Amino acid sequence: MFYDAPQMPKLTMTPAGLSDDSTLELLRRIESGEVSAADALALFRQNEVVAIGNATIDIGRQSRCRFGEVIYGEGKPADLIVAIARQQLARDQSVLVTRVNNYQTAALRAAFAAATHHPISRTVRIPASATESLPAAAARVVVVTAGSTDEPVAAEATETLTWMNVANESIRDVGVAGPQRLLAVVPQLRRAAAIVVVAGMEGALASIVGGHVACPVIAVPTSVGYGTCFGGITAMLGMMSSCAANVSVVGIDAGFKAGYVAGLIATQLNDLQADFASRASDE
Repeated sequence: MFYDAPQMPKLTMTPAGLSDDSTLELLRRIESGEVSAADALALFRQNEVVAIGNATIDIGRQSRCRFGEVIYGEGKPADLIVAIARQQLARDQSVLVTRVNNYQTAALRAAFAAATHHPISRTVRIPASATESLPAAAARVVVVTAGSTDEPVAAEATETLTWMNVANESIRDVGVAGPQRLLAVVPQLRRAAAIVVVAGMEGALASIVGGHVACPVIAVPTSVGYGTCFGGITAMLGMMSSCAANVSVVGIDAGFKAGYVAGLIATQLNDLQADFASRASDE
């Protein structure tokens, strides 16, 4: 069914969850039968947080937003990342850690036998269940790169999609310097629910892809190119100025953000298709 976080009565929230007065009010509503125990549990889960050291883990994010909190690894102590991951896994939430270094990776692999390290994307994934697998027939996201040097950012998007359990495909090195390469894969692009285009230099690939397809295109400018590329600013401005109406843009080198947005689009489409199929079978 189409995903919808539980709708609850208006109650006062604090950073740590329900206020004391609201907790008492909620208990009174449960006692009177106005609110079911299951709905009350859903409310607590939506707002659950766990404090570890100087980190406050948003455990309730998965209940509210379907997907749990992603751990941004850069600058975090390895033992803190491991501790956060333990809390997520204890609540049956799959873990994604981005921008990891070798020391953090070693700590995660030592702590979790199921941890998968992707060195190019600098990510670590830890499944909540040993049986997790990508759907065979579902809305798919295609991740496209302009050149080989865009691969680390594209791989971060792909690993994010895999963590979200979204079917995905990769098309590599089809930049505008050799336009015939892109034309050869247009039929594959047109089967996508959403497309992530990763490009540096002048960032033109996003506009060209957008002009060939009828789905959202999430463009990722990369910090690839010579001095006049200004570390990705030229590509970003070019993508933001795209004449193709279906192109939106995330930040420079933000493969995770692009993958996440594309994954949400595909997931919502899968939910809608499942909802329609369920309604049709009931008629």
